[in-house]
Amino acid sequence: MFEWAYSGANKAVPRNVGPECAYYLSTKRQIIETIVVVSICVYIAIKTYPKLTIPQDTNYIKSDRGGKRLLVILLALLWGMEIGFKFASRTVIYLLNPCHVTTLIQIYLLAAPPSKTVTALFRIHLNLLNGPLLAFLFPETASRKIFAEAALYWIQHGMMFVIPYYLLRIGGPYNIEPFWDFNWSIFSYCLNMIYHFIILQLIAIPAQVNLNHMLCPAILDPFDGPWYRVAAVTHQALLCPLLCKMFCLISDFCLTKFPPTKVKPHMKDSLMDSHAVAVTNPVEHHKD
Repeated sequence: MFEWAYSGANKAVPRNVGPECAYYLSTKRQIIETIVVVSICVYIAIKTYPKLTIPQDTNYIKSDRGGKRLLVILLALLWGMEIGFKFASRTVIYLLNPCHVTTLIQIYLLAAPPSKTVTALFRIHLNLLNGPLLAFLFPETASRKIFAEAALYWIQHGMMFVIPYYLLRIGGPYNIEPFWDFNWSIFSYCLNMIYHFIILQLIAIPAQVNLNHMLCPAILDPFDGPWYRVAAVTHQALLCPLLCKMFCLISDFCLTKFPPTKVKPHMKDSLMDSHAVAVTNPVEHHKD
């Protein structure tokens, strides 16, 4: 019924699609791992949620910057091209992979009006940057038969780092928690794992398509074996928060300390009325 969404998956690529990958792990092991991981993540997410804090002041600065409009148009264009390629090659199912979902979140962040929801999503998505990093370190472009589609792979994943940096530059609703506050990182990682083990796995198994390696490990996976998913859950639990904090530190240095790229005195923006900001510092308020 839904063969149009996955029938074009390249069977020539090892461990990409097919029964060999689908049955790499036994059904019993898949069920046990899913129950354990999801139960732990749901429990931790429930415990962490009350600790998530967002500045109480809701009078966010509404910045209408040309750069922001340009980025949302460019990102929407790239997303549209990706959808077109996926429909043309009958691999629409791959749009469920985390990097594509993160790109969709970034389009929303660029287009949505300032709110606490935007701030929450922004902080959550900063903990999903392991996706583009791994995509650069272990590129998987063999299944992209069209040159433009392969090029889009690199452009899209590169943009995933550009967007949060630019949003941190704008500030306002795009702000981050204190450096030693790991509650957002923990909560985000739990959501990430729940998405993998519930959404991706439930769709990958009947389609026999290895969505984000939920069915079998990559050829170059150093933890190749029946415990590869347990190993992945463990090392990504370390990578995701560390990468997020490192990205924020580098952005902080570039935006507030490094002279060639410095645009503001500190990362934590004052959430005051836009009119007051325009009066006190009209140049900075309108600076793109």
